[in-house]
Amino acid sequence: MEQFGTAILLALAAMLANGEYLFGSSMLSRPLVTCTLAGLIMGDVQMGIIMGATLELAFVGSFSIGASIPPEIISGSILGTAFAIATGESTAVALALGIPIASLVLVVKNLCFIFVLPYFVHKADKYALEGNSRGISRMQLLGGFLSINLPIGIIVATSYLVGSPVIQNVLDAIPAFVIAGLGIATGLLPAYGFALLLKLMVNKKNAVFFVFGFALAVYLKVPVTGVAIFGACLALILTGYATLKNDNGPTNNNTEPALANDGGINYEDEEF
Repeated sequence: MEQFGTAILLALAAMLANGEYLFGSSMLSRPLVTCTLAGLIMGDVQMGIIMGATLELAFVGSFSIGASIPPEIISGSILGTAFAIATGESTAVALALGIPIASLVLVVKNLCFIFVLPYFVHKADKYALEGNSRGISRMQLLGGFLSINLPIGIIVATSYLVGSPVIQNVLDAIPAFVIAGLGIATGLLPAYGFALLLKLMVNKKNAVFFVFGFALAVYLKVPVTGVAIFGACLALILTGYATLKNDNGPTNNNTEPALANDGGINYEDEEF
């Protein structure tokens, strides 16, 4: 009975995380949130947060862009965390379970988009022709709930109920060197995710800031918090620290830098 109640709570957590379709982008679907909720339900919040941070780095580039739909990270994060905590395993196992689960659930999610959601879309079109705004809203709510929230909740609850003993047996059969390899992969996947983001973001104008942060962290042994502080200060300087003091200096139309009242450069009028 306790396991059944846990499965229901995990399903509700997954349905809440899918609430972004209703409430807008609130980052509820990110692993840092979903794994923490799963850890709270499983009775180990600390481990849930640790696993959430690990899976967050692994799924750092998992956003839906156009027709490209990433793996279903909500169910993968929740079930991966729940199974790992239930079996007393490490974050490497949570990562190893989370990614395949997310990929498999994505198939189910796409099937719901193809076979379930169109019915409500066509009904909404019919109500639109009739000028029935309440009918359109009703179809939006029902379509989102029956094609996204409810299927994901059922999958999470069912998988936890039938999967925990099976997962335990599978984990017992996995050799120790495989678990060690998964631990190494845990460190590589976040780096790969950051590399994908840098490929889109870094160019010749801002590459120097990446190199600057890398040098601070690697050669000067500055912790991440310190690098963030340096970055925030540098951003304030480059975007116009003078505006925070309400001290706007005069500008000129020649090619010389505009000078502030105190003789310094007015960064607000400069381009970087």
